[in-house]
Amino acid sequence: MSNKELQALKERYVAAGAASPNEQFADYAKNAEVWDADGKRMIDFAGGIGVLNLGHRHPKVVEAVKAQLDKVMHTCQTVMPYEGYVKLAEKLSHIVPVRGHAKVMLANSGAEALENAVKIARAATGRTNVICFDGGYHGRTFMTMAMNGKVNPYQTDFGPMPGTVFRAPYPVPYHGVSEDEALRGLKMALKTDANPKDTAAVVIEPVLGEGGFYPAPASFLKAIRDICDEHGMLMICDEVQSGFGRTGKMFAIEHSGVEPDMMTMAKSMADGMPISAIVGTDKHMDASGPNSLGGTYTGSPVSCAAALAAIQAFEEEDILSRSQALGETLKKRFHQWQEKYAFLDNVRNLGPMAAFEFVKDKDSREPRADLAAALTKKCKEKGLILLSCGMYANSIRFLMPVTIEDEVLEEGLKIIEESLDELS
Repeated sequence: MSNKELQALKERYVAAGAASPNEQFADYAKNAEVWDADGKRMIDFAGGIGVLNLGHRHPKVVEAVKAQLDKVMHTCQTVMPYEGYVKLAEKLSHIVPVRGHAKVMLANSGAEALENAVKIARAATGRTNVICFDGGYHGRTFMTMAMNGKVNPYQTDFGPMPGTVFRAPYPVPYHGVSEDEALRGLKMALKTDANPKDTAAVVIEPVLGEGGFYPAPASFLKAIRDICDEHGMLMICDEVQSGFGRTGKMFAIEHSGVEPDMMTMAKSMADGMPISAIVGTDKHMDASGPNSLGGTYTGSPVSCAAALAAIQAFEEEDILSRSQALGETLKKRFHQWQEKYAFLDNVRNLGPMAAFEFVKDKDSREPRADLAAALTKKCKEKGLILLSCGMYANSIRFLMPVTIEDEVLEEGLKIIEESLDELS
């Protein structure tokens, strides 16, 4: 079917709140390229919103999925477990930098991982409160919507959110929130709203995802670790978007040397197959009672096979070195753009988890969301998929596969440069 025919079906049958505004429909993809239903080629700098760090249809992942389909597709691991679940749990327990001996629960999505992390933290501490941060994004279920540090569009139209979720500032000096002010805000929240003796966990993204790709300083993460230790609260790192090679290390928290009590992950964990995980210190992970954690599809055999293959690719193909090199390429190009364009500023990156933002001018720093929207539109017309993000919708984020070929990367960057010239 053509794009036009598929668009007609979408308009008739897909709920408006779930329908993509994009009128192109993916038909075939390979590494960092996608072809739509009309055969138009697109360079992919979005990666399914950070799901495809290893690229579309990585050969190891495709082979593992096909092999698993010939064995077992589903039994529900709570009814009859299977090798993939326990082998993946073993692998994650070895590579995820949480405190002490790690244990693992597998789930289906990032939001589901965060929901279960909160459940586990409450069971482990006997407390209820959760502290999150401005600009944070944790999902679209009710608890995770309450945890999100941005109202629109995630909470709009859906009524009251669950209680006992409190907010603290995230350090973004460019927008007036210093590290000291953010720490002061967290400590004040513990005095005015979230009594430490009632607070189960502090949940933080080491690099804000939807909130703008702002990395938290290592010293800030260490301070949170100390505050959690002082009050007996758990530190939970949400690595759903920043994990699995996106920052030049397997997980973003590794840049700081901090060991959280729990971590959540999803997206590029299985390079396109739906799966997520909660990895935490064993005494916390074992705190809830029998059959208290799980779900019908959690840790599907096919997704487990894909995740194991993805981790194997990281180990055998030196993916982290490629990620680091990509980060350096983007950093260099971004600084060139920042010098050239008066409306482009605050370039930033932790590895290839990179972004810049549009402003009225570099002195006022007044956000220009309209320029971000214009750039993504122009790039799409020229054959490049690009995403905006941020509290002010004025940041452009880069989530291309870290396996992208050099020539495809350069082609995409030139499209951006041409589009920036047209916006000047």
